[in-house]
Amino acid sequence: MAVNPMAYSSKDVVLDVVRTERSNFFDVMEDPDNWHVDTRCEGWQVRDMVGHMIDVSEGYLARWDLAQKDEEAPAPLGWVVMSSTLNKGALSHRSLSREEAIARLKSASNRLMAHFESLSEEEWSNFMVSHVFSGPIPAFCYPAFQIMDYGVHTWDMHWGLGDKDARLDERTAGVLVPYMFIIWQYSVDQEAAEGVDITYGVEVDGEWGGKWKLRVKDGQFSYEPVDDVSDLPAVLHFDHPSDMVLTTYQRFNGGRASGDQEIIDTARNVFFSI
Repeated sequence: MAVNPMAYSSKDVVLDVVRTERSNFFDVMEDPDNWHVDTRCEGWQVRDMVGHMIDVSEGYLARWDLAQKDEEAPAPLGWVVMSSTLNKGALSHRSLSREEAIARLKSASNRLMAHFESLSEEEWSNFMVSHVFSGPIPAFCYPAFQIMDYGVHTWDMHWGLGDKDARLDERTAGVLVPYMFIIWQYSVDQEAAEGVDITYGVEVDGEWGGKWKLRVKDGQFSYEPVDDVSDLPAVLHFDHPSDMVLTTYQRFNGGRASGDQEIIDTARNVFFSI
């Protein structure tokens, strides 16, 4: 992998990706003709993407403030309710005018970036900020969340604008690759996973890629890097890290599948939507 996006040594790269994807997102939202365009997220228009980013950015700022004051945050809600909760938050901002919404997002985003930029090496990994769904997590996760949101949702908006074949930038998607395994780990659908015991491989091409052995058993997901996946009963091979990221976010079923089809079908359907 080109860099370890969780390491402090990659801070400059990670923050540069945040700025790049944020700029791409802003380019779409600032065109008034796009405001009511439907996106890849069902029920969300471009204005709701902006509302979502207001919701999560202001939420991060509130949790950051609690952490800096060493005050206890509310108990995490868990990932099962993430989709419905975020949907409610996004749509709650429809009452804002376009100008108000854009100004509010930019203000929150700039304040959040200032927090990221000020992180010391010690704080990068050891300053814990309680996430509304996950609970306390290291500060370095939050720039990654911003990349997920700005990167994936810009793709969603371009999809709605007619670019059905777009890909995430390779560096953007590459920075996110390690986080996709964490998403899979915490989004196993317990009902769909009942009685499931599968082992399979994932291979991602390019400098940001690698090979991993994955397992879902007893409702739990685990993974480990490996040198070879050819001996595994099934493999998902992604030619580009974008395809892995967008598959994880269930925008489509990407990757070339080989091996046991029943395992592949189970692997593609054992996670709930976030």
